[in-house]
Amino acid sequence: MPERIEGRNAVREALKAGRALEKLYVQKGVSDAVIREITAGAAEQGIRPFLTEKEKLDALSQTGRHQGVIAEIAAYEYAEVSDILKAAAEKGEDPFILLLDGIEDPHNLGAILRSAHLAGAHGVIIPKNRAAGLNATVAKVSAGAVNYIPVARVTNLSRTMEELKQKGLWFVCADMDGEVMYRQNLTGPIGLVIGSEGDGVSALVRKHCDFITRIPMSGQIDSLNASVAAGILAFEVVRQRKYRK
Repeated sequence: MPERIEGRNAVREALKAGRALEKLYVQKGVSDAVIREITAGAAEQGIRPFLTEKEKLDALSQTGRHQGVIAEIAAYEYAEVSDILKAAAEKGEDPFILLLDGIEDPHNLGAILRSAHLAGAHGVIIPKNRAAGLNATVAKVSAGAVNYIPVARVTNLSRTMEELKQKGLWFVCADMDGEVMYRQNLTGPIGLVIGSEGDGVSALVRKHCDFITRIPMSGQIDSLNASVAAGILAFEVVRQRKYRK
């Protein structure tokens, strides 16, 4: 269960203190000065409010005194993209980053963080909207990895990819239409892009990828769980970096 803060003053003060929001629920039809201040503060973090009926807010409320606004707060601090690049530089390694496009299930995010950390990735980048954030469920499923791998949250994944390209990274996304991963060169400064189970990598993000790769599969179903796919591809990066001849 994510940490929730309810009530206008509590949410406003959390924003003033710099707490990172995961979600903001605002009652439909309510737009006074305090609510406008809260939504403006959320917008500075790149968070759009969910305009919600009072009945749903009542159901979400744990105190019964939400005053038309409930915020979900990140359980862990986010890093900056620059922190991830710094982590790679300090180890004298080419950057290895996972970028997650539309992973909304916190169990999947937690499992991906665990695999990414064990594969030696220098960090994970997630979007601010339509994606799971660093809540208590993610922390638990990650088996503690959330404490060790930097996670940056960005407003625009495509723009971030283009900025990283200027720093020498190239990007490969996972998709069934791509080249088999064993034939794909996954060495060098790399960003591995993983999409959601339902929709895969979005068309806009895919457009900014340099290559597309796939995991060879047999059987009667055509896809893997997103966290499983991320783990397999992450360790293929490890194999090629350390053991490819």
